[in-house]
Amino acid sequence: MWAEGIAAAVEGQVTPGDTRPVVDVPPQRWREAAEAARDAGCDFFDWLSAVDEAEDGIRIVAHLWSLADRRGLLLRTLPGDPVVESIVPVYPGAAWHERETHEMFGVGFTGNPDLSPLLLAPEFEGHPLRKDFVLASRVAKPWPGAKEPGGEHGRKRQPMRPPGVPADGEWRPAGA
Repeated sequence: MWAEGIAAAVEGQVTPGDTRPVVDVPPQRWREAAEAARDAGCDFFDWLSAVDEAEDGIRIVAHLWSLADRRGLLLRTLPGDPVVESIVPVYPGAAWHERETHEMFGVGFTGNPDLSPLLLAPEFEGHPLRKDFVLASRVAKPWPGAKEPGGEHGRKRQPMRPPGVPADGEWRPAGA
């Protein structure tokens, strides 16, 4: 299978997926793996994003496709600190995706020519798609249901303030 050849070139590992193979590669070989995939026929870059796996860290995922062979693969890596080398020199279409992933997850892409904010206001602090990001709206406005999520048999769960959220009266929305 062609995915095994890509994995072998970068000391990666292939996991059979439901619809396409998944190639897990070491973070230091991320860009090299993208080059190996391109050279093996994956001439189309589809998308790149990240998944916050709270226990393991942030996993970076790219979907690459071979137009001629009509097959694709998922290229994944799990860096300890979320920084990998940019694949923009390999797939120029990855530039926007790397910017979005940098902004939403805080993943660094060394060598990316432009990681400026794309979707959020420049003064926004934090990375909203990370699991440790505090949703201030849940503190400012109570849960709309009859009871808190997780409450069973009419017992109400003790309300808790998420870590890092100021006490009542100290928090003000931006521009207030």
